[in-house]
This record gives sequence, structure tokens and C-alpha cells, in this order.
Amino acid sequence: MQISPLSWIALACAVVAAGIMLYYLVRRPPLDAAGKSVMMLGVGVLPITVAMIGNMQGFAATEHQSFCGSCHTMDMWLEDANDPESESLAAVHSRTRKFGDKSCYVCHKDYGMFGYAMTKIGGMNHVYEFLSEWMWYDRDEVLDKIHISRPFKNDNCMQCHSTTGRIWSDVADHNGLLSDLRTGETSCVSAGCHGDSHPFSKPDEETPSDAEVHSALQAPAPEGP
Repeated sequence: MQISPLSWIALACAVVAAGIMLYYLVRRPPLDAAGKSVMMLGVGVLPITVAMIGNMQGFAATEHQSFCGSCHTMDMWLEDANDPESESLAAVHSRTRKFGDKSCYVCHKDYGMFGYAMTKIGGMNHVYEFLSEWMWYDRDEVLDKIHISRPFKNDNCMQCHSTTGRIWSDVADHNGLLSDLRTGETSCVSAGCHGDSHPFSKPDEETPSDAEVHSALQAPAPEGP
């Protein structure tokens, strides 16, 4: 695992701050002007720097698939997204450079001025839900119990598919539904359009077996641009 330069900076700041505190606890030098300046560095500036870098690195880590997949309940979604043979929307997008290892975050983040902050707030709710309930689910219970918290928004699709390009407008169905797609009245991932982003649906009456889930994972997604 490659460690980022910011992590090394945070580690260095923490070591220096700890050294300053240890020196003052052991040697107890006089707190003159110079001593107070060094003390302020050890108890204020450096610890705050470490905290800021830690938050930045923590936020960045939540954008990667490894974070999303740290909950076992997401195993099937990650398996499909990283399956080189899968033709689902999630897998196709995960194979592109823009999405790649961040495909979960890029597709599901809130789009707009406050999208980053709102996505993080929603993510904390997911963490709470996992710790309070989802962590007790086994693989056979996942599809029956876990649902997306709200309908997938077309705004997320339109980050890339602007609805104004020639390739997009060459599809007759796109032009016929242009207004509904832009307002979200018709979903891009509805059954009549591109279908579910992931190739398995939520059962209404019974939970599928692992074999049924595996079979669903191999089913091709509806074709489209």
C-alpha cells in the first residue's frame, strides 16, 4: 500500500509534537518567551496540523471501493462492479478511467454545490445503519433487506451524459423523453431505459440463493450508449 506524502507530513508533525511534550515533561525548562513559543508549537500548531491532514486523508479514503467494500453486505455489488466479464452499468463504468476505483463514490455522490458535504453526511448514516443492523445480515439476507435509501437521481448520470451531445441525442428515445429525464420524472435506470445499474433486483417474496445471485450477476445489462 502506497502512503501519501501528506501522511508522512502528519507522522512527522506528530513525532515532533510528542518530542516537545516529552522534553517539557522531563526537563521542565523555564517558560520564557521562546519556551512558550515552542510549547505552543507542540500543543497547538502541530497537533492541529495532524488533525487537519487526518481529516483530509480520511475523507479521501471514503471515495475508494475498498472503503465501500469494507462492509460485507456490499460484497455482491463490488464483485459485479469489478467483474471484467460483466456488462452491467456499474461494471462498464468501473472500467473507465474517470470512475475506476472510485466508481461507487462518483456514481452515488450528491451532485451540486453542497454535494460533497451531503454525500459525507449520508455516508455517516450508512455507517450507523451498518453498525446497528446491517452487520448482522448474512449473504442470503442482503438482497431482501438492503435497499437504496432514495431513488437514484438522473443528475448523477448527467455529470457525464449532459443530454446535449450528438451521441446522446442520436437516440430517438432520449429526445422523446428529454424533458422528463432532465427533471427526473423518468429515471435513466428505470426498467424501460437502462435498467438497474447492478444486475440483480430486490426480491418481493423470497430471498434468492447464492446460486441464483451468481446467475443474476452473469446476466447482461440492457444495451445503450
